Amino acid sequence: MKLLKSTIHPDVSDLSSSCFTRKAARAIVLNGDQILLLYTQRYHDYTLPGGGIDEGESNIEGLIRELREETGAHNVTNIQPFGLYEEYRPWHKSDFDIVHMESYCYVCNIDNELRATELESYEIQNGMTPVWINIHQAIKHNEETLAKSPKKGLSIVRETFLLKKIVEELL
Repeated sequence: MKLLKSTIHPDVSDLSSSCFTRKAARAIVLNGDQILLLYTQRYHDYTLPGGGIDEGESNIEGLIRELREETGAHNVTNIQPFGLYEEYRPWHKSDFDIVHMESYCYVCNIDNELRATELESYEIQNGMTPVWINIHQAIKHNEETLAKSPKKGLSIVRETFLLKKIVEELL
């Protein structure tokens, strides 16, 4: 899979610190200029559906599971690789200093009807909701959150980059 971008968070000064790798699969589901995203009230941002790949799971299996859990999507078809976004970020627990996050992004199709989500408790607490939104509006919204909001999470830089890359390469 082609590397889209590799970043190091400004708070990471030494890559030789204790580090672990977390792999995630992220879905790009388009319908014209509408895109299926997750709005997270806590961080006031839009992100691609997806998340951590479980042990023993392939990237594709993780992608399909995460899409189903977070959006209720089903009948995922025509899965095509889009690219890899890797980042080194500070880790928030005492077992490691750094997480090497590898986000494997795939374009895919789903059935139009979304079923019930199976969100985890922290996702519910953060106010995560699947939405179809115009991709240009989502980018503008995330850019405003980046510029103005003290609530922004660590993933918004990645997500905004990916949304712009989707427009550039797929629309």
